[in-house]
Amino acid sequence: MKIYNTLTRKKEEFVPIDRNEIKIYVCGPTVYNYFHIGNARPFVVFDTLRKYLEYRGNNVKFIQNFTDVDDKIINKAREEGVTAGEISEKYIEEYYKDAGALNVKKASVHPKVTETMDDIIRFVVDLIEKGYAYEVNGDVYYSTRKFKAYGKLSKQNIEDLEAGARIEVGEKKHDPLDFALWKARKTEDEIAWESPWGMGRPGWHIECSAMSKKFLGETIDIHAGGQDLAFPHHENEIAQSEAHNGKPFANYWMHNGYITIDNEKMSKSKGNFFTVRDILADYSGEVMRFFLLSGHYRNPINFSDTLMEQAKNGLARMQNAKASLKYLMETGSDTMNEAEKAAAETFSKYRQEFIDAMEDDLNTADAITAVFELISAINNAVKNGASREFAKKALDILTELTGVLGLLQQEEDDSVDSEIQALVDERQEARKNKDFARADEIRDILKAKGIVLKDTPQGVQIIKE
Repeated sequence: MKIYNTLTRKKEEFVPIDRNEIKIYVCGPTVYNYFHIGNARPFVVFDTLRKYLEYRGNNVKFIQNFTDVDDKIINKAREEGVTAGEISEKYIEEYYKDAGALNVKKASVHPKVTETMDDIIRFVVDLIEKGYAYEVNGDVYYSTRKFKAYGKLSKQNIEDLEAGARIEVGEKKHDPLDFALWKARKTEDEIAWESPWGMGRPGWHIECSAMSKKFLGETIDIHAGGQDLAFPHHENEIAQSEAHNGKPFANYWMHNGYITIDNEKMSKSKGNFFTVRDILADYSGEVMRFFLLSGHYRNPINFSDTLMEQAKNGLARMQNAKASLKYLMETGSDTMNEAEKAAAETFSKYRQEFIDAMEDDLNTADAITAVFELISAINNAVKNGASREFAKKALDILTELTGVLGLLQQEEDDSVDSEIQALVDERQEARKNKDFARADEIRDILKAKGIVLKDTPQGVQIIKE
């Protein structure tokens, strides 16, 4: 598999450190609110990477953290008159609900900052002892200039950074480029832990370095996240981890592109800020997942009602193919004829096209195209009916490939209420009596209710749109 490595700015053959266990760390959410569509993209993209690697027979240890200590959490707790812990626990639960709707698999471990505090404190102590950090009145800062490779991920020049940096009033750091590893408690209601420097809490960047080392070791295969995290967050992680461990932190860095809303940057002030929970009121999680995978992960994508409707129609095409094959498995003949055997032999071609796309830097857009080509071939083969054996083979490969993409995972409700069934039966009777005007009228009534009828040699198939 080839992966575009942000560190080298080129596609590279992916060679894991240990063939028996691929180690991936993905930055997770800060849990003070529902996550938004921009957050959803890395969750879905790198969940798909994990699913594909597992599909290819790999064991993947996948770590995604929860940032449950942060200024935003503290401020939200003050606003609501509750503890920071109550806020973070509430939104961790809400994360699982929305991630589940998107068919995002739970990580091997979801570490929390609050449960990794001893590791974080030891990490900071070691950085001080190695001369990469210093303490001032309870705050601890990382000495950025001491790490000579600073800027290698984001390609930032330290002289350019210096020109735009300044020390804010009240800050105690020695250099404007230094960043906080540990923050002294400022008020009594602020969540804090005992440390060698007094009561305080970690800075943002240190948590991922500590959690990655704890659960994956000193050097990992892939570190991934949104493009917005490359600098300063991931750059600072590299500085901390490589200074601490004396080894490369991650061999491959993957970053997904931005999402715009109707071609504008998402912003609460513009009123175009959408959480996944908001969008789930209008579209299913699988439609959202299809939308997020329909473009290459490194390219920017634009969120709009038009594009979501296109995603809904694309997913419906997959769902209808699945429903038709399930119907044929119940109503078709027993064994394949020669034409069906010939059609089934072409399935491996579409599987290979799918794999080739995914091997090329996780090109889900082309992988989806391969699935649609498979569906076209299946539809052509079953247009006059099909055997149960062929339908099962076709359904198996469709389920196999869409499963890698995390699609068609949610079972559709195939039940039909008595009112709908009565109309279907009446239409069948009208067709038998050659009352085609009434049959067409009933078809239109059902279509308005989101029900499409497909007449097949095996009988009428009821499809819910």
